[in-house]
Parts: sequence; structure tokens; C-alpha cells
Amino acid sequence: MSRRIDALDVLRGVAIMGTLGTNIWIFTAPGGPTEFLQFGGGAGVAETFLRFLSNGKFLGLLTLLFGVGLELQYRSAVRKGMTWPGRYLWRATLLFVEGALHYVLIFEFDVLMGYAITSMIVAYLVGRSSRVVTAWMVVAGSLHVAMVCVLTLALLTIPSGGSMPGTYPQGSWLDQVHGRLQNVLVFRSELVFIVPMGIVLFLLGVRLMRAGVFEEHGAGLRKKLIVVGLGFGVPANLATSFAGPGWFAVDRYLLAPLVALGLLGLVTSIVLGLRGEPGVVRNAITNVGRTALSCYVFQNLAASVVCYGWGLGLASRFDALRPWWVPVVWAAICLLFVVLSSLWLRRFKRGPLEVAWQWAYQAPFNKRAVTTPVG
Repeated sequence: MSRRIDALDVLRGVAIMGTLGTNIWIFTAPGGPTEFLQFGGGAGVAETFLRFLSNGKFLGLLTLLFGVGLELQYRSAVRKGMTWPGRYLWRATLLFVEGALHYVLIFEFDVLMGYAITSMIVAYLVGRSSRVVTAWMVVAGSLHVAMVCVLTLALLTIPSGGSMPGTYPQGSWLDQVHGRLQNVLVFRSELVFIVPMGIVLFLLGVRLMRAGVFEEHGAGLRKKLIVVGLGFGVPANLATSFAGPGWFAVDRYLLAPLVALGLLGLVTSIVLGLRGEPGVVRNAITNVGRTALSCYVFQNLAASVVCYGWGLGLASRFDALRPWWVPVVWAAICLLFVVLSSLWLRRFKRGPLEVAWQWAYQAPFNKRAVTTPVG
């Protein structure tokens, strides 16, 4: 399939904006990422509900879409007669480097490193038999569920300990960099959950793509995703959100990905059901999807500038206005990168980081092609 799938760009745009909806609670917390490690403890009813709207769901959606993207890369390699995984491993390496830089320089809970590790594993599975893929999904899924159960049991039975110093409201940018390097094992511990969960969701994304979820004939499949993901997943997810911090792992790593499946089915059905030229809203979300990497990094950088002490320091200044000012700053940052991505794509085909990424990806192979003698 060489044509562009419109629903994918919309889904990526939705996932990027939704991811900020989760991360914005980390940025706006006076204690910064320290408060995330309290697993939502101490939040009031309104804040708990607002967090419920995004927590984990768009991480799950983005993970599914990475699996779909891997399948498209695999199809492209097969169609061109190229060795697989071959160059894809270089692509995954670049993703890991990008994630590492993003972690050190901007954001503690970057997901790109986890996606890079996951993609290196799944790249060797995407071309295997259905039996092998199913076995990997069962093993990775069982491991993931077991770890979630162990963490949940620990959270329910073991009193929470102390927290790390909150240098973010007043500290400098270099203080933050030092804090990330010093506490790398703590901040990167989520990878333990992201990788096995990612293996399952990557492979599920591959299977959904092959089953025609983005085609007209996939209406029945999309309906099932909506019923299971939204009909069952949303009520269950809402219940665990209000059940207390002890249920954090079940809420974020088990039920939220289930809701993500429903979102994938719903958004795809809406896009396929639209007729005529795309409107302003759809174009705006599509532009974010087409510049997803640039928007992902930009939103975290913008939130850092707005919230942390080396920037505007609003996390401390507006603490008394929580939770109501948080959705406002989320909407403002979203509007900013929607406008910037739309303006950028008027002149360029890819986002700025996507251009740099494409150059870095092609550079070693272009050099090889130039230096290889002909004849």
C-alpha cells in the first residue's frame, strides 16, 4: 500500500495532543516529576477526573501507531526487495539517540527510548508466522500483566517512601540535567513496563493494519474495538482512576491501552465517514500528525519554559489555581504547535526534526552509494 492513509495522520495528531494532556500534569506540578512518582496521590476529585481523560490512553494509542508504522516500513522494504530488518535497525538506533537526548535535555519520562528498544525486537518478528507472533504476544503480555500485578500489590501494601528533592520550580536548567543524570534509574524505570507492553501493542498494531482496520471493509473490526475499548475500558478505567494511587499501574498500563483501541476504532471511523474536503479542525490535527516528532519535542520544551523556574515558573506561581489552569496551558501549547506546524507545512513537506531525521537516516547509505565504484 503506497498511498497515504489519512486516518493515520489524524490519529498521530490526536495522540500527540493527548500525550501532552498526560505530561502537562507533570510539568505543572510544583514538585515537577517528583509528584508523578506519587502516582496521583493527593489529587482532588476534579483533578483526578481531568487526569483520567488522558492518562495512559494516548501513550497506548501512540504505541499502536508505532506498530502500524513498523508494518508500513516492512511492506516498503519487501516491495523494494530490500533486506529486512536491514536499514530499519539504523532507524531504531536514531530513535534511541533522539530519545536519550530528549530525556537528558528536556523531559524525564520520554517514551522514544522505549519505542526504539521495542522496535528493534519487533522488527525481527513482523515477518514471522502468525504462530510465532502470537506466542510472543502471549509471553510479553503475561510478563507485563505479572509486573503490573506485582507493582499494584506493592503499592497497596507498602507505605510510600520519601521523595526526591524538587529542584524544578526554582532550579536552573543545568540543575534539571544533573537531576536526570543522577536519577536515571528512577526516571527510566517506566521502560520496564513500556517495552513488554510495547511488544504486545506494536504487534497488535501490525495485525490490525493487516486486518484492514483503516479500510472501508474494516467497519466491523472498528466497531468491536469501540465496544470493547470504550464500552468496557472507559468505565473500568474511570473506576481505577478514583480507586486511589494503589491502582496506578492497572489504570495506566492495563486499562488505558484498552481504551486506546477504542479511540483508534472511533477516530478511524470518523475520518473514513467524512465526505468532501477536510475542514479546519481536521487539517490542523493532520498537520500535527505529519510533524508528530517535532510537535512532541516542542510541546515538552514549551511546557518546560512555561512551568519551570528557569523559564516563566508558572508551576509555582499558579499552584493555587490547580487544577483549572492546567487545561488552559495545555490548550495554549496545543494551539501554538498547531499554528506553527500548519505554517511550516505551507513551505516544507516535513517537520523540522523530521527533515533532520531523514537526513541522518539516509546519510550513511548515500555516502556508501557515492563511494562504491561502478563497473
